[in-house]
Amino acid sequence: MSRPNHLSHLTEAVRLAMENRRRGARPFGAVLAQGDRIVTTGVNDMLDSKDPSSHAEMNALRAAGSALGRTDLSGCIVYASGHPCPMCLAALVLANVDAVYYAFGNDEAEPYGYSTAGVYRRLGITLAPPPLPLERLDVGMSPAQLYGTSHD
Repeated sequence: MSRPNHLSHLTEAVRLAMENRRRGARPFGAVLAQGDRIVTTGVNDMLDSKDPSSHAEMNALRAAGSALGRTDLSGCIVYASGHPCPMCLAALVLANVDAVYYAFGNDEAEPYGYSTAGVYRRLGITLAPPPLPLERLDVGMSPAQLYGTSHD
């Protein structure tokens, strides 16, 4: 299996998020890869589906189970446009995903109304230490380019 190109996969997740935003949906995208091969992708579909669990990472996980024929996703990495919310992070841990790379953290999403830091606080969840490797990578764009106009 070839080595994953983290920045390329993460850039694809951000591209999916931007495309989703242009469609009037929430600006979140995810890629699930095994090595350098993209297995599945997902976007946030909460508004159209009326399903609060229809987050990009969850949709990529659901599709991966079918695509790979298993629920144990060891050997897979998820690339997300934003820091995973507690629900998505729990699902990623339960699926044994190896790591998560993300483009924008909760602090960067906060001015646009997309931070889930408050949910982590309400649930009493801290990420020290994180339950799996979580790494932010610079994709060469600003949060405003993805999220749009600030709610401040």
